[in-house]
Amino acid sequence: MWAALLRRGGRGAGGLRGLASGGPSWSQVVSEAEKIVGYPTSFMSLRCLLSDELSNIAMQVRKLVGTKHPLLDTARGFVYDSRNNLQMRGLVILLVSKAAGPSTAELSFQHNMVSGIYSSQRSLAEITELIHTAFLVHRGIVNIGELKSCDGPLKDMQFGNKMAVLSGDFLLANACTSLAQLQNTKVVELISSAIGDLVQGIYYENSKSSEENCLTDDISISRWKEQVFLSHSALLAKSCQAAMELAKHSAEIQDVAFQYGKHMSMSHKLHSDLQPFVKESSSDTMAFSLNSAPAVLHQEFLGREAWIKQIREAQGKGNIMDYKKLREAIKAGKGVTSAIDLCRCHGNRALAALERFPPSEARAALANIVCAMTRFS
Repeated sequence: MWAALLRRGGRGAGGLRGLASGGPSWSQVVSEAEKIVGYPTSFMSLRCLLSDELSNIAMQVRKLVGTKHPLLDTARGFVYDSRNNLQMRGLVILLVSKAAGPSTAELSFQHNMVSGIYSSQRSLAEITELIHTAFLVHRGIVNIGELKSCDGPLKDMQFGNKMAVLSGDFLLANACTSLAQLQNTKVVELISSAIGDLVQGIYYENSKSSEENCLTDDISISRWKEQVFLSHSALLAKSCQAAMELAKHSAEIQDVAFQYGKHMSMSHKLHSDLQPFVKESSSDTMAFSLNSAPAVLHQEFLGREAWIKQIREAQGKGNIMDYKKLREAIKAGKGVTSAIDLCRCHGNRALAALERFPPSEARAALANIVCAMTRFS
């Protein structure tokens, strides 16, 4: 049923709205979902971000204005993120919690629920957002040895690195403290393992190929999916599972929540990777990752040697990449269409997991989120 809706749009159980061309935008989908869970999750981690300690750090970060330190872009994203992607994980956890409802073992504690969600599940959503935010801040550390004079004074860039480490550690420490206050050993174990997955995934992303001056990894799409699960999907998947554990749901329902979180976030990553190739307003010169899904699939179809040859042909004088030329080469192959198919495949698997939940507004909102990420013009 869900797969058919994904292809053609329409209205499903629990008020699912069609998301074919002309359907609601991503911001509309998020706005409607926030009404269902009871409050705007766009400000979920604001309580921590406005703490005295972090406010002092924010004052110090202002010294980076005028440089190209990535910590500035991360900070701007917290305020100007028009697509609400930074807070998407918390919203999904709350929707999954409401869609599953209370377990039979917890029916006597329904008075502890607000808008169909336990306070512990709301705390878990905030914890997940803090962990995600902490790792975003940590990713703002730059390699001093690769800096150019136009990036900013060396002392400012070194200072920015210190701020990225300190502020990221502060957020992570707050998340761990709140996690311990949930007083659930299995939940602590799940989220701790997700943090370990994040570290491992980011290590893989940042590790360099042994080939000198190589701009792209020699990996298959299966290896790409393994790495993306660690760095992008594990936190949400395990947090959805942990939300079910907090409500005392069975292992079967916990696995359903895990599967939805995993495949929805995989679909989200693929959708993000595809934007430079499918977005009408994207600039021809806009850079994109040569390890993104369309590029990896393109390499798999084309062969490693031919792909490296295309990259070198796109590099002009001074090793300046002609992204327009490289984008056209990828679009001419099967990489983009295969990435779209893979995005929809993960979307269908996320929708299939939802069928285990009873029809409700929350389930429909979760389906709308998936459909919004698998719709391409």
